[in-house]
Amino acid sequence: MTQKSVLLATLLLSAAFPAVGRSAVEVPSLSAAAGRYAITPKSNIGFAVDQVGGGGIKGRFGKFSGTFNLKAGDLAHSIVNFELQPESVSTGQDRVDAFLRSGAVFDTSHFEKITFRSERVEQTGPDSAHVSGTLTAKGHSSPESFDVKLTSFGDRSIAFNVSGKIFRSRYSMDVGTPIYSNVVQFDMMIEGQRD
Repeated sequence: MTQKSVLLATLLLSAAFPAVGRSAVEVPSLSAAAGRYAITPKSNIGFAVDQVGGGGIKGRFGKFSGTFNLKAGDLAHSIVNFELQPESVSTGQDRVDAFLRSGAVFDTSHFEKITFRSERVEQTGPDSAHVSGTLTAKGHSSPESFDVKLTSFGDRSIAFNVSGKIFRSRYSMDVGTPIYSNVVQFDMMIEGQRD
């Protein structure tokens, strides 16, 4: 189905079933959303690390940037480039934030950025994909992957829910294990603006 036919079908469904929820009729296929986008500051990069007995650490990063290029007819070779500044970590607890910025975890005085560069995008459904690539943090690089779900699409904007899990130990950040989980869970809302 071509991009025009997908959008036409969406418009027809909207007219025929106006009571249907927005996500059911206004989110096109990933191929219909093809294009190059810049990640906007409205995005939310959240994470969580579980703790034995409950609790744990939850937070977000406030400074990040990146682009993604969804290639029509060749989604597998779409390109995602993302970087965040670990100095911008925020958990709502100053003591925890200071510890996360220290040499025991992010070591922000020596490593200013964490980057992700995609190598493959595998479409798993009409509005979902699995993105694989290389994550680099604290001087270590490792293959990682994330699940992506298209949540909204407009004339020049797009939004995804991105989730994934990484092992802290791969990046020399496993301080506190096993009391704190070695697994960092990411739950991100990524908004993009078409270039």
